[in-house]
Amino acid sequence: MEAPLQQLHSPLWEEQGITLWVKREDLLHPTISGNKWRKLKYNLQQAKRLQHSTLLTFGGAYSNHIAAVAAAGEEFGFRTIGIIRGEEHLPLNPTLSFASSAGMKLHYISREAYRHKSDPVYLVQLAEQFGNPYIIPEGGTNALAVKGCTEIVTDIPIDYDYICCASGTGGTISGIIAGLEGEKQVLGFLALKGGEFLKEEIEQLIDRYNGQRYHNWQLITDYHFGGYAKVKPELLDFMRDFQKEHQLPLEPVYTGKMFFGLVDLIRQGYFPRGSRIVAVHTGGLQGNAGFKERLGIVV
Repeated sequence: MEAPLQQLHSPLWEEQGITLWVKREDLLHPTISGNKWRKLKYNLQQAKRLQHSTLLTFGGAYSNHIAAVAAAGEEFGFRTIGIIRGEEHLPLNPTLSFASSAGMKLHYISREAYRHKSDPVYLVQLAEQFGNPYIIPEGGTNALAVKGCTEIVTDIPIDYDYICCASGTGGTISGIIAGLEGEKQVLGFLALKGGEFLKEEIEQLIDRYNGQRYHNWQLITDYHFGGYAKVKPELLDFMRDFQKEHQLPLEPVYTGKMFFGLVDLIRQGYFPRGSRIVAVHTGGLQGNAGFKERLGIVV
């Protein structure tokens, strides 16, 4: 399964001799979208190999990952359990409604308890409580997710100089870096405020995957717009104009911020003349329904 490349045209970058493609990971699967498909691929295989019948994972009420795991469970024959941060609110929002309709059992815990989602003792308790499920971390990020995300770069049939992606938990960019094995330049656009800590986590993920350390990458920290899942009118205006110009659907948590940052860097002359750039569209479009419901924002 491959994601097509879409070339974008604009006088802004073409005057600088820059060529820009989008790797449409959002088109990999209708409900297991983008990087979530990549992260889950080998985890699902491992769950089958270990003869688990249930997947358990974690997320917020609007989590792309929760929706993707629910869809994957329905498609590949797993029962699914979602440990949801916060209290239940009825009616369910679009994300949780979809997850529930795909068969996921939703289990709500307090924000304080949710902080223990990576605690080995807590994970043992969950395994005992829910009958030894296959546990996938929040966001799907683990060594098997990194392995899946290495295939993003092996699926690119053109030559290029830079590859860009949005970064949340660090799994996608870790796979891209590991897959390139020190070649090209990798830019990760942080979707959360104060995410500089992610650099160390990315290094640890790559180390656990293949024991290597690479230096051909950096995190871009200037385009989070106030923090994770936060938006500002400037971002929304950009997204609407960009989508209209390029017929490319975006969402404001990850891809909208990445493309805003990428275009701004091009405008500033960040990239050398003649640069060839691939931007990875990591999907997550299901979240747009939640923004419309919560904030009345149509993107």
